[in-house]
Amino acid sequence: FHIKNNTLLTKDNIIKNACVIAEDSNSIILGSIEKIQEKKVYINIYQQRIKPYAMFECKRVGIEEGTKKGPQTIEKAKQGAYVAKTTSSLQKIRNEQGCLYGVIYQNNQPIIAPYNELLQSIINNGNNKLLKDFTLSIGIVSNHGNWFTSKDQNKELKVLAQSYDWLLFLSDHGLAQFITDLLLKPIKQYQIIQDSFLNSYKEDKKNNIFTKIKMDYNANIALSEYFHNNISIIEQWFNVITPEKEKINMLKQELEILKEKDWRSIL
Repeated sequence: FHIKNNTLLTKDNIIKNACVIAEDSNSIILGSIEKIQEKKVYINIYQQRIKPYAMFECKRVGIEEGTKKGPQTIEKAKQGAYVAKTTSSLQKIRNEQGCLYGVIYQNNQPIIAPYNELLQSIINNGNNKLLKDFTLSIGIVSNHGNWFTSKDQNKELKVLAQSYDWLLFLSDHGLAQFITDLLLKPIKQYQIIQDSFLNSYKEDKKNNIFTKIKMDYNANIALSEYFHNNISIIEQWFNVITPEKEKINMLKQELEILKEKDWRSIL
């Protein structure tokens, strides 16, 4: 392994999320802090393969500040669509009636079937050859600022809906509840989250300690606790755009099935 020079925990108690501490050609080694107790730091070490069985990508598809809906918005949608379409061996096509089908190759021979039917077959069956280059793609979008919903889609959402295997829409209600619970009116146990956020955006700030990469250690603990304690409520924040009429529980089941596959033999 090639050792990386990334800092997992700074002297100011700032952690680096998904901190890569080593890598080789096939995998990466990640470190995360489990707890700090009596001047001892307990670290969890994970090995992840370069080739994922699932990919999450978050996109904010909305109006840029000071502009009308324009190039920035559609460019984000195009970027998301490109990533979704180039990460997996399973591709979407349309037949002559415009119905959605999927195509995947095995031994240079195409397998074509209705998309959701083919997707379920790949996930649930034990065909390692089909799984080898397959990646389940999950897009998560928020549209705050445009005031669209999963039922009232603009063209950018339609582009993404036709690209990802799953597309989840973070509702304005969900975003508002997160902001209210943790940033505007937090209870005592979540006060550290509000403090970290405000300290990151005050006039004389030194460093931003409230990002997806860097986070105050205590704020990170409080955030994890909030998500854990409210997971059933948080799941209701999301509307499923793609596949139509499916529930988020189905996505959880698919991820669990993929997680239990013998990826050492598959790859």
